[in-house]
Amino acid sequence: MKRKIIFIALDCSISKAKSIIKSMPKINSKKYKFALKIGYQIFFAKGGREFVKSIKNFKIFLDIKAYDIENTIKSAMLSIKDLSNVEYISVHASSGIKALKVAKKFAGNKKILAVTTLTSFNQKNLIEIGYKKKLSDLVFLQAKNAKSAGCFGVICSGHESLKIYKKFKINTITPGIRLPGSKLNEQKRVSTPLNAFINSKAYGIVIGRSITGNIKKNIDKLLIHLGE
Repeated sequence: MKRKIIFIALDCSISKAKSIIKSMPKINSKKYKFALKIGYQIFFAKGGREFVKSIKNFKIFLDIKAYDIENTIKSAMLSIKDLSNVEYISVHASSGIKALKVAKKFAGNKKILAVTTLTSFNQKNLIEIGYKKKLSDLVFLQAKNAKSAGCFGVICSGHESLKIYKKFKINTITPGIRLPGSKLNEQKRVSTPLNAFINSKAYGIVIGRSITGNIKKNIDKLLIHLGE
């Protein structure tokens, strides 16, 4: 059975990330594997790139949400080809089909994940920035474009994941994941890990603040929640 993937979001300082990685328990699961998601805070920090290269024993999802013209996307992909432990890179679907295709072409063996609409957005937020489409319609269009471009997967909320998986046969990764009882913070379209994997058919989830406090205790709690 192909294992589902759980991305631990390291949205913190480099020193905090080092502490989290050091404290992570050895996990033996037949159903799930763990990887790390690294975004702006670490990658753009002083020494961030070197820190990413230094990480051992974990595959990395580099969440840079690249959003630009094709030539700039090409340059960005080429500039990170040397990061051999990076397996996934995010590119914003709003860059367009051509930019997504360019990202896939020049990312080497790295998998492109197309970001749809942020899980911190709701319909009101879309209207505020000038979108007239229904939020779910916009997400489905973005997913369709990602599929057309040959992306490995799309990043979407658990609310849209199942329909996208069924309609476009593309991997879905769902952020906005919270353990039962956790604070929502700025997230609006959220899901629990179990719901995302079982009901929404997600390939992977991204979980951060629900788990990165006491990492060992919270991973145990997560695995119990998932029936492990």
